[in-house]
Amino acid sequence: MRLIETEIKNNVLGCMTRILDENRTQLIDANKKDLDAFKKDDQAMLDRLLINNKKIDEMIRSIMQVRSQEDPINRVITNKTLENGLQVVNKTAPFGTIMIIYESRPDVTVEAALLAFKANNKIFLKGGKEALYSNKMLVDFWHQALLENGLSIEHIQLLNMNRTETQQFLKAPTEPIDLIVPRGGEQLISFVKEHAKCDVLISGRGNNFLYIDKNADWENSIQVILNAKTSKISACNALDKILINTNLSDYQDKMIDLKNILKNNKVSILVDSNVKKILKEEPLMSEDSIWEKEFLAMKCCIGSVDSTKDAIKKINKYSGGHSATIMTTDNEMASLFMEQVDCAAVYQNASTRFTDGGQMGVGAELAISTSKLHHRGPLGLDQLVTNKYYIYGNGHIRE
Repeated sequence: MRLIETEIKNNVLGCMTRILDENRTQLIDANKKDLDAFKKDDQAMLDRLLINNKKIDEMIRSIMQVRSQEDPINRVITNKTLENGLQVVNKTAPFGTIMIIYESRPDVTVEAALLAFKANNKIFLKGGKEALYSNKMLVDFWHQALLENGLSIEHIQLLNMNRTETQQFLKAPTEPIDLIVPRGGEQLISFVKEHAKCDVLISGRGNNFLYIDKNADWENSIQVILNAKTSKISACNALDKILINTNLSDYQDKMIDLKNILKNNKVSILVDSNVKKILKEEPLMSEDSIWEKEFLAMKCCIGSVDSTKDAIKKINKYSGGHSATIMTTDNEMASLFMEQVDCAAVYQNASTRFTDGGQMGVGAELAISTSKLHHRGPLGLDQLVTNKYYIYGNGHIRE
């Protein structure tokens, strides 16, 4: 595909920030139509759907941040001259056409298009029906910015399709698609993997774990748990599962303390059979499959383990491969945990809520990838590229 000059791409992004700022009322009115049609029983979904001036400010900030970043295309990765005189240069290159499928969040319509465009990719945006009016308005803004700079609106396209139409599109797209990113729950991911005919990069469920080691600082642990669990339940980096080492000093008293603190912060609790012996009034987890579930609610599970190795085993079995934290003052134990837990982000004494492109220094993100190829973690501007070899010779032939 034709490479767009960096200056032109940055001009488009500058126009988009102006258009967003000038049309705040129009966008909020469109979002109100989505909110009015939305059933208010899902607080996490409602949080994701809402657009207000703060959200618009965040959109503008994301655009300006990416605008200031170096163009990720045509960067030299390696440059070697071989003994036979061939020059072999490996450079970054666009994927081509990316499709993202996501639910509820209109800000993804901004960030996904922003990153794909700056990395010289076309993008198909398949947002959820609950954000139809908001997404249509935002894509209209993108089209205005593209047209102001003499570019085709084909670079950023909104797909308004139902499930059956989406299935057919995945099987027979109107143009070749190089990469699909499903950003949502297990059902969405399974649907895309079943029907897509191209590479799929998984932005998986959260279902994040926190493990309290026997050498943990208890006050720090409580502080981190409350932040990770309650600060934003709609985020994929929120905490769902807590494991406590039975060798922690005052284990039973601290278990009761944790229960009371969570209850006082309106977090409901499920417990495993061992914790049930201490927290007798709390409901027992009905089946092991609950360990696998992402809640997106003021709800968490508490379980006990006898060692760090047991915690690692449980996390690797049940987590979504997103984020996991160990609370401990033992750096050697932390290293063991962080090396052996199979997640995109592993922490010592810190909240899982930091698994975010902006918080991790990546900038705006397309998604948090739980795939191991080609990248795991926040998919920022530098990660939305592939590579290409350029070989220069002078009549070279292979003997």
